[in-house]
Amino acid sequence: MMAIGAALLVTQLVSAALLYRAVENRQITGQLNRAAISLLVDPEARSNRIDRALERRGLRGNGNDRRQNRGRQNRRIRNSDTAPLLPGEANMDSQVAELTNILGSQGLDPVAVQVTRRRAGDDPVLQARASSNRRFASRAGWADETLLVAGIQLEPGGVWRVSRTIVQPREPRTIGAIVTQTAMLFVVLMAVLFFILRRITQPLARLTARVSDFSEHPEQTRPLEESGPADMRGLIAAHNAMETRISALLDEKDVMLGAIGHDLKTPLAALRVRIESVPDESQRERMAASIEDITATLDDILTLARVGRSQNEIEKVELGALAGSIVDEFEDLGEPVTLGKTSRTVAPVQVTWLKRALRNLVSNAVRYGESAAVSVFSDGDQAVLRVDDTGPGIPPDRIADMLEPFTRGEASRNRSTGGAGLGLTLARAIAEQHGGTLVLANRENGGLRAEIRIPLTARQTP
Repeated sequence: MMAIGAALLVTQLVSAALLYRAVENRQITGQLNRAAISLLVDPEARSNRIDRALERRGLRGNGNDRRQNRGRQNRRIRNSDTAPLLPGEANMDSQVAELTNILGSQGLDPVAVQVTRRRAGDDPVLQARASSNRRFASRAGWADETLLVAGIQLEPGGVWRVSRTIVQPREPRTIGAIVTQTAMLFVVLMAVLFFILRRITQPLARLTARVSDFSEHPEQTRPLEESGPADMRGLIAAHNAMETRISALLDEKDVMLGAIGHDLKTPLAALRVRIESVPDESQRERMAASIEDITATLDDILTLARVGRSQNEIEKVELGALAGSIVDEFEDLGEPVTLGKTSRTVAPVQVTWLKRALRNLVSNAVRYGESAAVSVFSDGDQAVLRVDDTGPGIPPDRIADMLEPFTRGEASRNRSTGGAGLGLTLARAIAEQHGGTLVLANRENGGLRAEIRIPLTARQTP
């Protein structure tokens, strides 16, 4: 709206400038036309025609009367032996060209044309007139008027016909009218534009909000009312159809995962019972370990697939206490896990999911880094759950790859040396579902640092 308004304002200003220029040009053209009309008539011939007309009417008068009459008739134009330009004055080329064209259209082709403007009080002819005519000299403000002086020479070395016309001042209402017209056009255009854009942007804003809500709560399907122009209504209808389809696919996925979990875990449990009859204890233990690996991997896959669709409620939790409970679990198992620096940090989280994510990070630290130190603190508007280990770390070029599913630093899939490579992927997915991130970085003194950063007040996904 502001960008279009600025463009309209610039356009209106340009239009106003052009209109003002047109008024100026019209005024100049009118002045030159008046000067051309005067220059087309020879002063002496005109005076003689006037004298003869007076004689025919019986108004001969004396010589003084005739001279006064000639003075009145010729005060706008007279013949001069010298050019009209005074020392220091410049010839106005653009107006010279226009005056030449006007005269040429009337069949007059002068060899020289001069046009200038000067203050009336600086003109020698008007100065002489003021000296000899008290009535003229007593007229207030005459000396400050602007005078248009135009002269033509019809043959080389000949006399100059010189015309003097007063430049009429610009109408005071001209600029005001231009400004008013510009302001009215701008207001009308902006008002129309406002209602048009509002009709477009309001449905677009609602659609944007709905897309954002659906991305965080895909289980909550709510069709959006179709409104706005035809293209916008079509877009909203397409979104509603897409939202319904996505929700249906997610429901189908949950049903499928439940079926897979049931169909695979049931035979695995039966198999686990049957291997008890194997007489070789070593073989029995290896078979049981394999079944446990398959069951644990299946649990990780199903858990990763269900992230974002959990029905667990969000609750405000003191994260230091949550981290302490995880540390206690590992300490009870005899693992080298310690609780480091913690500060009171409360954030709305899904407790079960966040515990799963932190437990995965601690497990990786113990497995690959020999020990783990857990700390909790706030950093600006984020809560940070940090896990440090003292292991070899991860090559910098492989840190991003380690967050992908089924990627491990150790090539085997044996649970004793690692796992299926889903622990970090699951931790990242849980952090992102809380509106945060999982950050991995090598420590300067050796070892790996893993941080779950989640907003302290951001909206959470149930």
